[in-house]
Amino acid sequence: MIQPGLEFVYEAHGDLEPPRQIGETYDGSRRIIPIIGGGRVEGPKISGRLVGNSADWQQTRSDGVTVADALYAIETDDGVLIQIRNRGLRHGPPEVMQRLVAGEDVDPSEYYFRTVPEFIAPVGDYEWLNRSIFVCSGARYANSIRLWVWRVT
Repeated sequence: MIQPGLEFVYEAHGDLEPPRQIGETYDGSRRIIPIIGGGRVEGPKISGRLVGNSADWQQTRSDGVTVADALYAIETDDGVLIQIRNRGLRHGPPEVMQRLVAGEDVDPSEYYFRTVPEFIAPVGDYEWLNRSIFVCSGARYANSIRLWVWRVT
């Protein structure tokens, strides 16, 4: 058996606009959360800023699980644009999730927030991002988000 390991890549934090409600649909409640540009990405493998005009398209299923599907980009400090599609799940006890929806800052240890970012990087210094699997844990605050990304080794 070969057990995979994790290599820390970066921490990202960014500001969010208020959610825009689509509303109830045949497969759950849907909303869009715009991501404001300028948030920072800092780590041993990548440093840069989040590019604006991005969003997280969320669906909350009947079982209370929120499915996140965010599309955004990083502009590295050396000027390279990297596209990211980050999909995953967030859930927790109903009272904790109600506090999140109400805009309270909730300790991220009180809920599950994990995603799988997929990178599209140009040929060059960052093309290693195209050749690995990544996992992410996250924390959602009233008007911001924080993400920690690891490469699966």
